[in-house]
Amino acid sequence: MGARRSESSALPGVLGHEGAGIVTKIGAGVENVAVGDHVVIGWPFCGKCRNCIRGEHRYCLHTGELLTGGHRFEGPHAGESAYTRKDGSSVSGHFFGQSSFADYSLVTASQLVVVDESVPLELVGPLACGITTGAGAVFNTANPGPGESVVVYGVGAVGLGAIMAARNSAAATIIAVDLHDSRLELAQRYGATHVINSGKEDSLERIREITGGAADYAIECTGVIAVLEEAIEAIGMLGTCILIGGAPTDARFSADHMRTLFGKRIVGTLGGSRTSQEMIPALLALWKAGRFPFDELVRTYPMAEIEQAIRDTHSGEVIKAVLTLE
Repeated sequence: MGARRSESSALPGVLGHEGAGIVTKIGAGVENVAVGDHVVIGWPFCGKCRNCIRGEHRYCLHTGELLTGGHRFEGPHAGESAYTRKDGSSVSGHFFGQSSFADYSLVTASQLVVVDESVPLELVGPLACGITTGAGAVFNTANPGPGESVVVYGVGAVGLGAIMAARNSAAATIIAVDLHDSRLELAQRYGATHVINSGKEDSLERIREITGGAADYAIECTGVIAVLEEAIEAIGMLGTCILIGGAPTDARFSADHMRTLFGKRIVGTLGGSRTSQEMIPALLALWKAGRFPFDELVRTYPMAEIEQAIRDTHSGEVIKAVLTLE
């Protein structure tokens, strides 16, 4: 739902960045999927740049254009949108390589991850981005060792994905920070050992008390600069602050130079790193084993109720709103 407020997408256009569906037609040379396959539409990537060759598809050097350029990336129609109005005029599309708020999406075969037909499609769409981003931040970027501590700032869908992943890691202390008690209750349900309502107590002081000094990892999911700067303060020497939340374009943050100099790391993660082909099957395997209950975060709405879905998301009534095409 966050795509609604995107500052970089070409508008007006067809949005939707976490899609799943059934393959209805394939182009020449496509071998990894077949008509009738149930698929999640993962992130697009060029497959040819330095980072793609290294297997870091999330960090494709053309990521910006592929996600929000609004047009086809390559081929005879590169630079053009395949989406048109009824009068034939062009409209921006290919958002996140999919524009899944549509009956049909035109995607590259390399994006697709085939899933078992027994898994409801309305559940697997969220694994295309948000929930996987939170989980990947823990599994791939942090990878906490035995006894270490993880603080998650903001426990919406992304943050709760991080909490669930941390519970499946070697971390001993998992702290959730949020303004909403209802979400903190969910965080406890899904693995948080401690919760902090930052509107009612000094979260930084409380983190230091819980950890006995400082956290090993802080995962920032809000995009609020003041919160981000606190997350940097929450980690100690050799600690790592991982940035996930989408701050406004051109936003800047500051960090204490001397304390950062003592081995602190501030890193960003796109989509949780690794690849859709690795992460989505892995999380589904954990879900089937009862160890990653992301399905409990999902509520479905028909496309006609998109405005209600947005309102429920903003109010905190629902964690992960999924639109169905009927």
